[in-house]
Amino acid sequence: MALHFDTEEYANRLQRLTSRMREEKIEAMLLFSQESMYWLTGYDTFGYCFFQTLIVKANGQMVLLTRSADLRQARHTSNIEKIEIWVDRVNADPTMDLKNLLSDLDLLGCRIGIEYDTHGLTGRNARLLDNQLQSFGQIVDASAIVSRLRLIKSPAEIAYVERAAALSDDALAAALPLIVPGGDEATILAALQGAVLAGGGDYPANEFVIGSGADALLCRSKSGRRKLDAEDQLTLEWAGVSARYHAPMMRTALIGTPSNRHRELYSACREAIQAMEMVLRPGNTFGTVFETFARLIDERGLARHRLNTCGYSVGARFAPSWMDQQMFLLGNPQEIEPNMSLFVHTIILDSDTGTAMTLGQTYLTTTDTPKPLSRYGLDFIEV
Repeated sequence: MALHFDTEEYANRLQRLTSRMREEKIEAMLLFSQESMYWLTGYDTFGYCFFQTLIVKANGQMVLLTRSADLRQARHTSNIEKIEIWVDRVNADPTMDLKNLLSDLDLLGCRIGIEYDTHGLTGRNARLLDNQLQSFGQIVDASAIVSRLRLIKSPAEIAYVERAAALSDDALAAALPLIVPGGDEATILAALQGAVLAGGGDYPANEFVIGSGADALLCRSKSGRRKLDAEDQLTLEWAGVSARYHAPMMRTALIGTPSNRHRELYSACREAIQAMEMVLRPGNTFGTVFETFARLIDERGLARHRLNTCGYSVGARFAPSWMDQQMFLLGNPQEIEPNMSLFVHTIILDSDTGTAMTLGQTYLTTTDTPKPLSRYGLDFIEV
């Protein structure tokens, strides 16, 4: 089996999950999040674009219901022993197969937790599922259980996060010489992604962001590439990835002579990042981090140019996003604990003047001062 962790690691994860299930009085979980399945068993696939679920009983028994195309994938990449197949056919309803399987597992009338908040369960399939199970047992939304367990990284996970961070640095090192007047966004993007893959990393869970000129103010990828002008701005957001674990970074580089507005926004970004580092430690919450960011940016008169988040938890993720559910946003009560891998960013987009500035890197929390995982500092990038 192509497992990235040892038997003891997976056993400990299963024990943590079943213990939490018992606390919540949940007799079985239906895991639809690919991240949950990967974390718990090693199962690695993009087959979650179709209907599949991993049933986990409170006694530790696990059964995967999936399609025939993923049978060998599950056998090769996971420790799941029992795999059931639903058959592709016209007007197939795999939720009926699931209900029959749950009945065979003696779960009729039980309290069953379901992961609804995931791209692995489409709205249509969720409606089919609810229709099948509405009289089968007590159904509860258990979307947050595994995602919260995944927040704290084990030593083995931290090793992959740190390797991912090294790949992020390698990607920046490959891209920097190409960020010059006349440089091609396509070549820069290829260098970023190529360095990660050449270093033994994986594809990212979402596309890298690259945009120059007016596109530097975008926070998402888009189709189409351009060449850099003699005076230009280039926003990049990318991530090294190792065993699906991500370590994102974000920078806006200036080509030619930076404007005073660029320098002003950079100063605000850097001050905000340094202030967030001071509260990125146990005793504070994700909401505290955001409030620190917002206060400093707003005090500079930049409130309408900032976003309403300033980062999020990262770890092992699958498309379409490398963002975990826990984000730095107003009022988030999630406590910061040691051994969390967190992407902290400041993004200021001034559409009035067409000026962009971003800074972002991944940190590992400790019992005190957070550890930045990049060998690059937060210096202003100008070429």
